[in-house]
Amino acid sequence: MGMKACKIKPVLTLMILSLVYLSNAQENDSLRKDALNVYMDASQHIKREIPFINYVRDIKEAQLVIITTRQRTGSGGPMTLFYLEGQLDMKGMNDTLVYYSSPDDTQDKRREGEIRTLKMGLMRYMQKTPLAEHIEIHFTESIADLVSTDKWNNWVFGINAGGSMRGESQYESIETYSSVSAGRVTSEWRINTSANYNLSISKYNIEDDIVTKDQRSGGIHLTLVNSLGDHFSAGLFTNLTTSTYENHKIQFSFFPAIEYNIFPYSQSTRRQLRMVYGLGGNYRDYHETTIYDKDSEYLFNHQIWANYRIIEKWGSINVHANWSNYLHDWSKNHLTAGVGFNFRIAKGFSIYFGGNATRVRDQLSLVKGGATEQEILLHIKQIETSYNYGTWFGVSYTFGSIYNNVVNPRFGIGEDFD
Repeated sequence: MGMKACKIKPVLTLMILSLVYLSNAQENDSLRKDALNVYMDASQHIKREIPFINYVRDIKEAQLVIITTRQRTGSGGPMTLFYLEGQLDMKGMNDTLVYYSSPDDTQDKRREGEIRTLKMGLMRYMQKTPLAEHIEIHFTESIADLVSTDKWNNWVFGINAGGSMRGESQYESIETYSSVSAGRVTSEWRINTSANYNLSISKYNIEDDIVTKDQRSGGIHLTLVNSLGDHFSAGLFTNLTTSTYENHKIQFSFFPAIEYNIFPYSQSTRRQLRMVYGLGGNYRDYHETTIYDKDSEYLFNHQIWANYRIIEKWGSINVHANWSNYLHDWSKNHLTAGVGFNFRIAKGFSIYFGGNATRVRDQLSLVKGGATEQEILLHIKQIETSYNYGTWFGVSYTFGSIYNNVVNPRFGIGEDFD
């Protein structure tokens, strides 16, 4: 009897453990079935850190749609916005979450902040699911009574420099670039100043004839923008530039402008309909005499911009147009228009396309006598054109299970750096 009892005990233990495992598996499966269905462009990191929701691929199956956008702030760090829109049984439950990141933050710290913000925003929706009883919220830090003073007074500075060198038996090239910048952004003012200089020297050996391409450009730029309420802004743009390609030895421009946004600026990352009008002048001193026999001249022009942009759960649209002409001769003008679309057509199927075109009638700085064949082929000098254009298009399609919860990073080198 003793021997039989010893043999039966391990069998009973195994049966009990199996029943416990099956019970837990059924409970876990029930929790997964009752989890919130969310449609969003989620990275593997988000899926790993927020496993208590279902990431669905079909927007029609989602109880919650999350749109993520980013915008750079005055400090240079990104501002991440999560737009939450309820559907089905969550319809009417909408929210906007914002996370501000410092320009000094590491990628890991930024991701942690975004995850924390998203988790807090999801609690409003999670409390309506059976999973709510398994969620606990803890506050881990004490709050200081005072905010320390910013010693930089919101000013941000930047320095950038670099270059490259490459060559072949018939070709060699040296390129350098450098820039410095300073900026300050408050709710009332946006100030940006910068200076840059670029040098590109290339040598080509064409049938024992050495052809040199020497291009230099640079400039000093100042932008001042003042907020005039929820819809209006006033701006001033000044530039002092030089460019061998554009035949500008010196060009100084002074351009005041005013902007009206039909939608409040607080909604600018989600939708915009902006119209801008500017009137200003510039002085040009040319490297070479132009086709209009000018070595230097004063010019005055005005410009009108219009831009419409919207981001929704079905996709996004961006439309823009710009008209500019010189006041001394209204036939000297250019008109640019462009549009871009990204649409979710059906389950898993999206299309994107767009294009832009410019009618050019204002190339006043073209060199008299034109450009040689080598200068045209090597893109050394700007040549006359009546238009330019560009287009793009594409489709994407995914299919299979609507759930996309599992994260498996094995051999996924470079896929999780978001």
